[in-house]
Amino acid sequence: MSNRLKSEDSPYLQQHKDNPVDWYPWCDEAFERAKKENKAIFISIGYSSCHWCHVMEEKVFENKECADILNESFICIKVDREERPDIDKHYQEVYMMLNRRAGGWPTSIFCTPENKPFFAGTYIPPQSREGSIEGMGFIELSKLIAQKVSSRDEQLLKNADEIESFLNHKEHPKEATVLKEDFVKNFMLQVKNNYDTIYGGFSVSPKFPHASTLGTLLVLDRLYDDKAAKAMILNTLQNMKKGGMYDLVDGGFCRYSVDDKWLVPHFEKMLYDNALLCEIYTNAYLTYKDESFLDIAKEIADFWYNHMSEDSLFYSASDADSEGEEGTYFIYSYDEVYKLLSDNGYTNIDEILEMLSITEDGNFEGKNIVRLKGENAPKDFENIKFLLRGLRASREYPFIDKKIQTSWSAMMIKSLFNLGKIDKNYAQSAKKSLDALLGTMFIEGRLYHTTLIHKTPKVEAFLEDYAFLSQALIEAFNSTQEELYLIRAQHFANLALEKFYDKGVWKFSVGEFETKAEISDNTYTSPVSIIVDVLLSLSTLLEDDKYSHFAFKTMEYNSYELGRRPVIYPYMLRQTLRYLKGERVIKSTQTNLESNALELSSLKYPFIQKKATEDENFMICGDKSCFASTDSINKINDIIQKSF
Repeated sequence: MSNRLKSEDSPYLQQHKDNPVDWYPWCDEAFERAKKENKAIFISIGYSSCHWCHVMEEKVFENKECADILNESFICIKVDREERPDIDKHYQEVYMMLNRRAGGWPTSIFCTPENKPFFAGTYIPPQSREGSIEGMGFIELSKLIAQKVSSRDEQLLKNADEIESFLNHKEHPKEATVLKEDFVKNFMLQVKNNYDTIYGGFSVSPKFPHASTLGTLLVLDRLYDDKAAKAMILNTLQNMKKGGMYDLVDGGFCRYSVDDKWLVPHFEKMLYDNALLCEIYTNAYLTYKDESFLDIAKEIADFWYNHMSEDSLFYSASDADSEGEEGTYFIYSYDEVYKLLSDNGYTNIDEILEMLSITEDGNFEGKNIVRLKGENAPKDFENIKFLLRGLRASREYPFIDKKIQTSWSAMMIKSLFNLGKIDKNYAQSAKKSLDALLGTMFIEGRLYHTTLIHKTPKVEAFLEDYAFLSQALIEAFNSTQEELYLIRAQHFANLALEKFYDKGVWKFSVGEFETKAEISDNTYTSPVSIIVDVLLSLSTLLEDDKYSHFAFKTMEYNSYELGRRPVIYPYMLRQTLRYLKGERVIKSTQTNLESNALELSSLKYPFIQKKATEDENFMICGDKSCFASTDSINKINDIIQKSF
C-alpha cells in the first residue's frame, strides 16, 4: 500500500512510496502532528542515484520491525536533496556540528517534536555492532530515542536547545586581507601536498575529479607558464580518460573512483560532473591541442545529449545500481568479450583484451571494467566499442532520474557553447537547450530550481540557479553576440543581488531555510564564486562598475580565508586573479568573431570577452579603453602579452 509520497513528483520520493514506513514529504502537516502527538521526528535525506540510500531502503525502510518502530513512535519525513538543497544544506550543517566531520547520503536526522535536531547519522544498519556505541543499529537507536522523547528526557531536550542556538549563531571572518597574486604560491603549495604523482588527482581513495582545481591549474599555466601546474593537469586528465571512472563504452564520467587508479567507479553518472569535465577537457584541448582531450569532451556531450536528455532538456543523473546490484550494466566477463570478438572475425583477441585490461580473473569482483592499459586504444576501437554496447543492450539500464535542474543544466549548456567554439553543432544544441530550459523553468517572472520533465516546477530557484544560468547566458552571448542573452544575464544577476546579497555575504536560500552560501568548491563549484564570475563579466561587457564593486566586496569579505587556504576555493582564486590582472575584450565584426571562434578561444590569456562592432580589424581593449588594433589574429596573443 502506498504512503503519502505517491503524489510527489520527485523520482527519489517515488522510490519510497511503497515502503511500509508512513512517510511524509516535507510539509507543515508533519511537523504539526509531531508536536500535537509528542512524537520524535525522523528526517531521511537522499537522492535517486545514491547507492547507500538504496541499501538503507532495503535493509531498514523495507524492514518490518524498523518500519513498525518508526510508524508507532516517529513522524517520518523524506527529502530529496536535489529537489530541496536548502533543507539538505541545513541538515549537513547539523551533521557537521554533531559529528565534527562532513556528512553524506543518506542523511539520518532525529529531532524533538518541536523539530530541534539532536542526533545525525548517515547510513545506519538495522542491527547494532556489539561493544560499539557508534555502531548502534537502527532498531536499538530508534527505540532508545523514542523512549527518551516520549518521557521528555531533560538532557536530550537541553542538548537540542544548545544545538539550535549554535545553528543560529552567525560567524563572520576575523579580518579582511589585501587581494593579491601571491595567493597563487599558497595554492600551488597546498595542491602539490595533495597531488598523487603517479595517477594524478588530489586525494587518495575515494578519488573525486576536482574539476574546479583542474580548471584553476589550467588558468595558472596559461598565465604564468607554470610547469608544475601543467604536469599536474596533464597527468590527471590522461589518467582519468583511460577508463573506469570514465565509461569508455558509452561515454560520460561516473561520480568518483573508489580506488586511486580511477579504475573502479561508483557507477552513478551525474549531470554536474559531466558538464564540468566536458568544459575541462575542451579547455585542455584548446590549450594543449591534444586531440584525445577533444574526443573525451565530445563523447561526454554526445552521451548526455543522446541518452540523458529529452526535448533538449537534460536529465539530472543515472543510478549506480541495476538488477539489484551495483555496476552490473557496466562490467563484462572475460568469456563473453572473447566470444564477441571471435564471432566478429577478430584474430588478435589476446592483444585486444590485454590493451583493455580484460582478464580471466577480472579487475572488479571477478568481472571486468574496461580500461586502457597504456596510452593507446586497440586498432578499430570505435567498432569494438559498438560491439561492447551491443552486449550492454540486453541488460537492464540503471534507473534514470528525469529531474530537470536549472543549475546543473546551465553548467552543461555553458560547456556545449564552449565546445561550440570548435564544432558549431554543439553551439546549436546549446541554444536549443537554453531556450528549452528558460521555457520550462522561468515562468511569469519567477525562476525555479527543479521539476520532473514535462511537469510544472514548484520549488523556486536558489542562488546556484541564478548564478549558473547567468553564466551560461553570458557564454551564449559570447558565442552568438545576441544581445538578448546579455540582457537576461543582467536581469538574473540583478535579481540575485536583490534576493541573496548582503554586504559581501551571499545567502544560498531565503524563506523557510535561510542558509549562507558556501564559497568552497565541494561537490561542484561554489555558487558565490560563479556569481562573482558573472558580475565581473557584466561589468566588462556592460561597462558598468557597480557589478565589479559587488564582486570585489564579495572577494574582500572572503579574502582572509582565501589567502590562507586557497586550495579549498580554487574558483574564487581564479576570479581574484581575473580582477587583479584585468579582462581583455576582443572587438570586431560578428562575422570575424564567428569565423575565428576557435582561434580566439585558443588565445593564451584566460580572461577574454568578445563584443561585436563595425570594425573590420580586431580591436584589443582593456577595462576602460581600446589600446591596439590588428588585421591579423595571429598577432593578438603578442599584443595582449605586451599590454601588462
